[in-house]
Amino acid sequence: MAECMPALFIGHGNPMNAIEDNMFSRAWAELGETLPRPNAILSISAHWETAGTCITAMTEPATLYDFHGFPKALYAQRYPAPGAPGLARRIKSAIADPILHLDFSWGLDHGTWSVLCRMFPAADIPVLQLSLDFDQPAEYHYQLGRKLRYLRGEGILVIGSGNMVHNLRTMVWEDIGFDWASAFDAKLAGLIRNGNHQPIIDYRTLGEAARLAVPTNEHFLPLLYVLAMQQGNEIPSFLCEKVTLGSVSMRSFILKNR
Repeated sequence: MAECMPALFIGHGNPMNAIEDNMFSRAWAELGETLPRPNAILSISAHWETAGTCITAMTEPATLYDFHGFPKALYAQRYPAPGAPGLARRIKSAIADPILHLDFSWGLDHGTWSVLCRMFPAADIPVLQLSLDFDQPAEYHYQLGRKLRYLRGEGILVIGSGNMVHNLRTMVWEDIGFDWASAFDAKLAGLIRNGNHQPIIDYRTLGEAARLAVPTNEHFLPLLYVLAMQQGNEIPSFLCEKVTLGSVSMRSFILKNR
């Protein structure tokens, strides 16, 4: 198998990870130092849901503050990475089904920039975002990830940014993990480690813990895009293997040739 760019799933969690020094922000920074330099980055963030699937195609994507109630220091952050309109058009042309819609109004939301400002702080690599079509089932998102897998061979770093466990209604401001959240996180880790993707796609069949861990699926779906990027005998390497705030898994992983 030819060498290709790694693919990443990042549990992004609290937006404050963009400015706080903690185990997550340090892990992202260390990861950025070890990755080959991408020609561009395609991010699938939990925080951009649309009717239909869209891809950003502007020259200068804005830094979006899609949250509220946080310290002023967070709103002062900018991530002025360039866009890649030519690449967006090429991806649109390469994917005949579904139709990808070029978007000129979104930008980079915190699911993207809060991670990239740690991983690639110079903000000098072109970045695009791909939206999540909220009308489509999980299988759609996995299959679209398969169609986008070719990007890895073109030096494009694909990042899925969400959380495997994400339930804000049960969240507590403590560094603990509820038993059900930790159990579901461990269950997913085992399936990912074994390359057993179908039960993850069919996550609603995984019992009560799945219902609690994925009350809405926007933070879960980016995981499916990255799993679909897996090639050959790649074995995922985990980082940030932690459930915190009661019901938020920060587990992340990288796929790369060994």
